Amino acid sequence: MRIGKDKDRSAGTKQALVRAAMRLFGERGYDGSSIRAIAAEAGTNSASIDYHFGGKDGLRRACAEAVAGRLGAVILPVLEAAGERPDAATAQRTIETIVDNMARFVLTASETDNFLPFMLREIAQPGEVFGIVWSGVFLPVHKHVCRLWAAATGGEAESEETRLAVFAMIGQLLYFRIGREVVLRRMGWPAIGEPEAGRISEIVRTNIDAAIAARRKAAS
Repeated sequence: MRIGKDKDRSAGTKQALVRAAMRLFGERGYDGSSIRAIAAEAGTNSASIDYHFGGKDGLRRACAEAVAGRLGAVILPVLEAAGERPDAATAQRTIETIVDNMARFVLTASETDNFLPFMLREIAQPGEVFGIVWSGVFLPVHKHVCRLWAAATGGEAESEETRLAVFAMIGQLLYFRIGREVVLRRMGWPAIGEPEAGRISEIVRTNIDAAIAARRKAAS
């Protein structure tokens, strides 16, 4: 029984360190976040960072892996359910489901308060850590959604138009998270909860459906 408790305690410490590091890296940057500050935020000692991650660099990579894993858990099952060669209707429904899932996750999950600022910093100065999320989630998901978009519109999956259309779709959602304070003030909402996220998702999906219909008509 003691071994099991020790493993649980160790796993809990690792998770606390990743959460703390992600928040501080996002808020202060990598160089501005000391090992001591991260450990204090996590409620543990500085030596635990070396023990669990081999140092601050390893902890930074673990943060990226955590982001990749969480995003993958939200998106990948939906993509897999669509199959490799979905028809136009299935492809469009799958895109709508991805948008709805992402809207609710990005806008309402408290954990995004930590990892979004962290990833924005990593994107601004791409390196090894950004590469983990890029190769593990961003690139394969973008390619897959491009294939869905092509199936839904009758276009080419790797055309410039398709790739940009998928980026535009993602950008619509991210604006509501990055510009959350602007949205809240203009809408008069105290917060973005499930009802508000559902309304945002509905608007974005309506825009996407209109874009798909226009491209489908142009391709016919």
